[in-house]
Amino acid sequence: MTAASPLLPVAQALVRVLASAPQPLAAQTVPLAEARGRTLAEDLTALRTQPPFNASSMDGYALRVADLATLPAQLKVIGTSSAGHGFVGAVGPGEAVRIFTGAPVPQGADTVVIQENTTADGDQVTILEGEALGRNIRMAGLDFAQGDVLLTRGTLLGPCELALAAAMNHATLPVTRRPRIALLATGDELVKPGEALGPDQIVTSNTYAVGAYAQAAGAEVIDLGIAGDTFAAIEAGIRAARDAGADVLVTLGGASVGDHDLVQTALANEGMELGFWKIAMRPGKPLMHGRIGDMRILGLPGNPVSAIVCGVLFLVPLIRALAGDPQAGADQSEAAVLGCDLATNDSREDYLRAALEEGQGLPIATPFGRQDSSMLRVLARSHCLVIRPPRAEAAKAGDPCRIIRLTPS
Repeated sequence: MTAASPLLPVAQALVRVLASAPQPLAAQTVPLAEARGRTLAEDLTALRTQPPFNASSMDGYALRVADLATLPAQLKVIGTSSAGHGFVGAVGPGEAVRIFTGAPVPQGADTVVIQENTTADGDQVTILEGEALGRNIRMAGLDFAQGDVLLTRGTLLGPCELALAAAMNHATLPVTRRPRIALLATGDELVKPGEALGPDQIVTSNTYAVGAYAQAAGAEVIDLGIAGDTFAAIEAGIRAARDAGADVLVTLGGASVGDHDLVQTALANEGMELGFWKIAMRPGKPLMHGRIGDMRILGLPGNPVSAIVCGVLFLVPLIRALAGDPQAGADQSEAAVLGCDLATNDSREDYLRAALEEGQGLPIATPFGRQDSSMLRVLARSHCLVIRPPRAEAAKAGDPCRIIRLTPS
């Protein structure tokens, strides 16, 4: 793309970024306890039936419905069934077994009467209220049966999915390798937090926010530090990313058109094939995408808000695509209503930092008045981004809008 070319629309830019991850990364096997946030590389089949036997869902007495024809009914208690220690034997006419929640229902019993509806005296129990056939019994296979496919390839493993995998009797899980994301900040003006600052320097912040979003998306983050404004320093950082086996090199800053914006040329010197540069969005116009061999390149702007917004819109979906998530390119936005009036938009898609509060129906998104892309204080107070399409007409408070939440999932 030349400088005179039309700016690439956001949607088309995302398609191109995701196209650079045509296949998920290689699979590996990890212990169940280490699989949170990972993506399944294969369908997962139940290794057992759950529950594996008819189990009581209440404390009470297991018995035969036929013995409840006349109430109250007095039955002989012939034993006990507790969780992990089932009753060995069968329940016959006029008999009952004391049973506890989760315990196997003994052979011959076809219902469980809760203990509140009984009175006990030694080895005799009086049933005061009857129950229907199968009442308070969880039948074998109620949840799932051995051989059922319960979790499919591409599933993001959260707490509930891990619980299901454990119940399926899987001690290890096949997951996609974590994408390795190398972060390289650039610029003579940058200093790490806590280090001595010169009179013309600022503290770098982009690495920490973009890295946090990458980690939340399931990536392994490699911090390559800060490269000064020389081709030698930037090219050394690019080679370090390649040596570290990075799947994606994210450069932070130096992607614009100034005399000190050297990143694109340095990447070209190292063999980058440029995919696109500059997109029709605000903030984040100078976004760059390309690849060097198997390593994808995502060049984010230097302004903190621009870098973070581009990270949310492009880096997070790319990570999910590399991890094998079939929904990586799904629309991240949701419906809301505006909390204030907005002027007509220009030719770029706008992403406005906004506060979010619950409304009577849809949430209410109120963009902040100042949207300068250097203002982290505003970003930290923001809950979402309000999306303004190119050439959007003026909007009033209460009008519908689309938002993207800023909290990592």
